[in-house]
Amino acid sequence: MAQNNDTVKLIGCWSSPYALRARVALHLKSVKYEYLDEPDVLNSKSELLLKSNPIYKKVPVLIHGDVSICESLNIVQYVDEAWSSGPSILPSHPYERANARFWALFVDDKIFGSLDAVGGAKDDEGRMAAAGKLMECLATLEEAFRKSSKGLGFFGGENIGFLDIACGTILGPVSVIEAFSGVKFLREETTPGLIQWAEKFRAHEAVKPYMPTVEEFIAFAKKKFGVE
Repeated sequence: MAQNNDTVKLIGCWSSPYALRARVALHLKSVKYEYLDEPDVLNSKSELLLKSNPIYKKVPVLIHGDVSICESLNIVQYVDEAWSSGPSILPSHPYERANARFWALFVDDKIFGSLDAVGGAKDDEGRMAAAGKLMECLATLEEAFRKSSKGLGFFGGENIGFLDIACGTILGPVSVIEAFSGVKFLREETTPGLIQWAEKFRAHEAVKPYMPTVEEFIAFAKKKFGVE
């Protein structure tokens, strides 16, 4: 259990959707922490980041006292278990916890994989194939939302939970891909639940202060890839 006098630091990057996961979890648990931004983490990494995450050398990293916790979903689970304040993030029932982890893995593996494929396609044929796969993945996630939310606003029901935090990371990248490709991937006819969920998620008090706007995501992507 976390001690009140433990120092808490989070190494992140403002544009990282994965760092967003950690910030939302800390907010939900009302944890006071020092945020250390790595503004150009792709090209320059601080000594603290390299020391705290020597294996992957990536953000986010949570430093709690004298220990470091790496990988975003691992951090979210740690925060949930280390602090009793605030609402539970992971479901209490073993099956629901396992199900939430399963779909979080689906997001990181299948959806982010499809996003990378669309962005990295070499030609129109490859881009269309990747876009089709992304639409399939989002349709699958729509069905998972319908079952998990039970008609309420979030994957976790009435409140933001583990799977909401995991899925929230796709919203920025999807917006960027939509802007560059001119294709809408979140559509009323195929993903109405996800569209409503996305609006509620972005507006939530634990998300809004930390999540860049669509315009900021697009501007960052243009600068990153040298696009006018």
